Amino acid sequence: MRREFAVVPPDLRWALFLPMLGLLAGLIGIALAAREEPLAWLVALPVIVGATGLIVWSVRRRSVVLDGDRLRIRGGLNGTDVSASGLDLDAARVVNLGETTELRPSWKTFGTSMPGFRAGHFRLRNRARAFLLVTDTARVLALPERDGRMLLLSLQKPQALLEALRAVAGDPRRR
Repeated sequence: MRREFAVVPPDLRWALFLPMLGLLAGLIGIALAAREEPLAWLVALPVIVGATGLIVWSVRRRSVVLDGDRLRIRGGLNGTDVSASGLDLDAARVVNLGETTELRPSWKTFGTSMPGFRAGHFRLRNRARAFLLVTDTARVLALPERDGRMLLLSLQKPQALLEALRAVAGDPRRR
């Protein structure tokens, strides 16, 4: 059985502000270079359009799907696939990253990090490895894996995913 769990949509005003500011700075630099070499626009325009498209696609690509006993998470350019039996569901909880400082992301190892949107592989403040799909830090489902890695997910109904995972894993605490 395949179930999809809705991810909290990011506030795109903040998620796209800094990348677009960077693209604007690049556009100004190209305009200055094009005064001496007008053909610079022929190279720059496809790069700007491509970079803008990649940023928008990256922010819009986000999903959490429970397919049988596999949890499939896609966010930005990254994704991960975890077995429900590989999760420590007894230690799973919904947290506020503003208050739970040890679970805050500190280093991006491979992923996307913009204001209001973090997706991919990160190191947390407690030095644990984690896969993040975080669009709202106030309500994040923290799912520890048995190998020590963490999954941090911003879901509209985090408890629903937790209950579905417990049902798949055969947890007697399920409802």
